[in-house]
Amino acid sequence: MLRTKGKRKKFIPVDKFAYRINERIRSPKVRVIDENGAQAGVLDIAQALAIAREKELDLIEVFPKSDPPVCKILDYGQFQYQQSRKTQELKSKVKKTETKGIRLSYKIGQHDLDFKKEQALKFLSKGDKVRIEIILRGREKQYAFNTRDKIMEFINTLKQETDVTMEQPPKKLGNQISVLIAPAGKNAAPSEKTNEANN
Repeated sequence: MLRTKGKRKKFIPVDKFAYRINERIRSPKVRVIDENGAQAGVLDIAQALAIAREKELDLIEVFPKSDPPVCKILDYGQFQYQQSRKTQELKSKVKKTETKGIRLSYKIGQHDLDFKKEQALKFLSKGDKVRIEIILRGREKQYAFNTRDKIMEFINTLKQETDVTMEQPPKKLGNQISVLIAPAGKNAAPSEKTNEANN
């Protein structure tokens, strides 16, 4: 059986901003702002549409919950572009908080300790959280209690140069002891990514 060829339905993308425009506006009266940003007053919808058409522009309902709704006379394509730019700008201003990792060793030397300290201060200055951990190997496992002290000493050296808050106290998981710190007063978002600075 042969299939009859029919016209394919044209794909119409969904307007992600969901603004009512022109004949889709339901209110009988609207408060109109013209293309120059000037108030045109409260008009009947038919009158507002006529003004928009005369200027070869669109009537866009920008504040539907107002009484009456507020509409602007603009080019709808240009309006969509402006809204998209605003959304992108807002997204770019939102900084994703990361959790950085600093790994110490039980027998870490002073030079390496200073290097790890500078790393931690750099991460904290950028607003990131820092997970400090020590992995105990072999006979080092019997010094778990001293390891907590070593981590706290490291945190105290950081506190001498910046304000730090402890988000999670030292905890032991297997042969690993770790603690999570963050810049003091920072209400950080859930971490997006964990990076480790291995010893």
